[in-house]
Amino acid sequence: MNTMTDINTIDAPRLDLGVPAGARVVVAMSGGVDSSVTAALCKRSGYDVVGVTLQLYDHGVAIQKKGACCAGQDIHDARRVAEAMGFPHYVLDYESRFSETVMSDFADTYLAGATPIPCVRCNEQVKFKDLLATARDLGGEAMATGHYIRRVMGPSGPELRRAADASKDQSYFLFSTTREQLDYLRFPLGDLPKEETRRIAGALGLAVADKPDSQDICFVPEGKYASVVERLRPGAAEPGDIVHVDGTVMGRHPGVIHYTVGQRRGLGVATGDPLYVVRLDAVARNVIVGPREALLVRRIRLKDVTWLGDGKGEDAARAGTPVAVKVRSTRPPAPAQLAWDDGWAVELAEPEEGVAPGQACVFYSPEAAHDRVLGGGWIAATSARG
Repeated sequence: MNTMTDINTIDAPRLDLGVPAGARVVVAMSGGVDSSVTAALCKRSGYDVVGVTLQLYDHGVAIQKKGACCAGQDIHDARRVAEAMGFPHYVLDYESRFSETVMSDFADTYLAGATPIPCVRCNEQVKFKDLLATARDLGGEAMATGHYIRRVMGPSGPELRRAADASKDQSYFLFSTTREQLDYLRFPLGDLPKEETRRIAGALGLAVADKPDSQDICFVPEGKYASVVERLRPGAAEPGDIVHVDGTVMGRHPGVIHYTVGQRRGLGVATGDPLYVVRLDAVARNVIVGPREALLVRRIRLKDVTWLGDGKGEDAARAGTPVAVKVRSTRPPAPAQLAWDDGWAVELAEPEEGVAPGQACVFYSPEAAHDRVLGGGWIAATSARG
């Protein structure tokens, strides 16, 4: 480890977290550079920092991979940073909770023919629920994380806004943050580019300054989702038919867990024209395929919606409020409007392809910058009709 530098001598911002000087701030530390710098900036700004790291993996079930967060090496790295910077650090055993609420949901969602986002479930059910409660128990007046997103005070209280560094913005994965949680949470890195975060880590001599970012899902090695599902639910994946949208049976498949909506490669069937996975019918064990135009979706039904906009969310939906939405983390927000169809729905201005049940539909403000996060929900069903 490089020699630590006096934190008060480095060129780095001082934070105003909206709590009294010297107040206790609990920092969620994953062992990576972002949460380490978050803790450093909180310490530098005069807060009473307590670092907390979650041990998430059930070692009897999970398949760990190098570079995953909250694994053994990361816990060690977080502890070293805390010791070097002079604040207490605790490791909490959340293996059972993580297995029950994140990994089991991941497996069951795939088996149901949907495409899960376990990173959202982890934030929603573990980090921003259980850990937040623990932070309060530790006497924290706020909890800070290393997420790239901004918390901005608005006329009616704190608002969630996209990160200044668009390439690192994590708003899609934090859409289910509630108003109550947002009152307590702080995101010190939201205004910083990633390069500046690493510069601060280097200036402090932190060993994690050059540590690679974790990639993909933390408990899935090499992106092999099906192998993890098979290990978590042995024998649950059953073979079935590959069926064209016109009803023609084109072949067999080893299980719907091996396919995702929008997939083109590896289907094992051909017609001369490109085919894509259009829908997964887990009950009938069918993988439905068709031409690219069959992927186009105009209307999306949602469940478990969180609303962070002004007023009541149901009123906004019934009024057909204009918004912008992201239906995949890698896509830019696109024009849409909220709708109410015996429940929450979204009407896209232009149809999109590859919209899969189980994914998230996140609402943003409709102006050009799409800066404010208005909430979002889980995609329950899709249709081509307007």
